[in-house]
Amino acid sequence: MKTRLVIRVLSEVCVTVGTLIILLVVYVLYWTSIRADRPMDGEIDHLQDRWAAGPVAAGARPSPQPRRHGTGASFAIMYIPRFGADWAKPVLEGTATGTLKKGLGHCTRTARLGAMGNFAVAGHRRTYGDPFKDFPELRPGDAVVLTDGTTWFTYRIDRRPHRTLPYDVGVIDPVPLASGFRRPGRCLTLTTCEPEWGHSHRLIAWAHLDATRPVAHGKPHALVS
Repeated sequence: MKTRLVIRVLSEVCVTVGTLIILLVVYVLYWTSIRADRPMDGEIDHLQDRWAAGPVAAGARPSPQPRRHGTGASFAIMYIPRFGADWAKPVLEGTATGTLKKGLGHCTRTARLGAMGNFAVAGHRRTYGDPFKDFPELRPGDAVVLTDGTTWFTYRIDRRPHRTLPYDVGVIDPVPLASGFRRPGRCLTLTTCEPEWGHSHRLIAWAHLDATRPVAHGKPHALVS
């Protein structure tokens, strides 16, 4: 009798634990992404509303000097056609945990968008919207397009993603050693976690600025082809 009771209790405990594990997986896989999509979409809506009422919409010329932005503030939208026609994520200033829950984060010690130097952006591979889930699919020549509401910036990926360790901070240097770049220029660095569900390593993609286009002239070729 006692043996049967013990087996029954153990069985119930296993079922309960299994159910909790399944619920946790569902939460991590789906619910965090659903919750993250809302603030990301909200940031994009906020940017587009602000740009629609801004000086460029009123006919003023864009400023030639890249702007500085407050920590946690959204200032650009990124598009990567390789990740899908509907893929669009807001870019915010800083890489704090709370910031990366709302979109991609600009590493503050790197160059500003469009300026000479290395404009570095980090994002989650999984959870919080899975923005860089398909990061390993990036290939040389792929377009990464950003807009700050006044200008379209089209970057082109130079090589397949590079795998390195988290403490390899040289990947966001003005001229990263492993990037293949040999002189300063206007470049972009994208970083995310590796493996897909871990963070023991990092995946890095480097790109160079290929073209710019005023927003008033319409979308760049990379977004309409």
